[in-house]
Amino acid sequence: MKIGLIGDSLTEGRPGISFAKILLEKFPHHTFHNLGKPGESVKSLYTRLSKTELDSDFDLAFLWIGVNDVYSKLLGVQAQPVAENQDEFREFYRKSLELVLASSKKTVAVTPALIGEELTNASNRELRELNALIQSVIRLHPNVHFLNLQSVFEEHLSDVSCSDYISTKVMRVMMDVLFYKKPASIDRLSEKRGLHFTLDGIHLNSAGAQIVADAYSAEINQLGFERIDALH
Repeated sequence: MKIGLIGDSLTEGRPGISFAKILLEKFPHHTFHNLGKPGESVKSLYTRLSKTELDSDFDLAFLWIGVNDVYSKLLGVQAQPVAENQDEFREFYRKSLELVLASSKKTVAVTPALIGEELTNASNRELRELNALIQSVIRLHPNVHFLNLQSVFEEHLSDVSCSDYISTKVMRVMMDVLFYKKPASIDRLSEKRGLHFTLDGIHLNSAGAQIVADAYSAEINQLGFERIDALH
């Protein structure tokens, strides 16, 4: 089966650990196309998808986008244009989703997960609002499945002491990309920062990547693709 992974740096797998590589190992008879791009916002994703057509024969596609529409406010640098308000976010998400739907038999809409592991901070509250918008958009598309990754991480973080660390300097994020490539070093830096599932409050460490891979795997299994994989 051919599966598209559409999103930003979290999907690409840099900085931090790639959940997509875990999926490749778990489902060796599926073909995964990693279409993650660093810094991608909902507006820039729509521009990318409208200019560079997706393959039209995905059996399943995951759309995971939106975190940079909030995170870029903390960075103070916008690598890509972001939605100016919730109405614009909703409109560009809808248009991006429709492009994905035209290319895939089944689609899973994935919510942004975290901006910092402190769940009550302002950025995570804003993400909850965007996630509600995403859910309102997909109600118009009964063939789209909904994966609330924020809720998944909230469950894992509910019983631990959370650090408020978030990388808010572009140079710091770039240094993480350049100098922390091996899982062991990424996890050590994550631990040093007091983080459980992320390298910097956003991007995934080994534990976080496993959580995302497990959530994606559950969707693949629920939609029936594991039966096809088991036949090989």
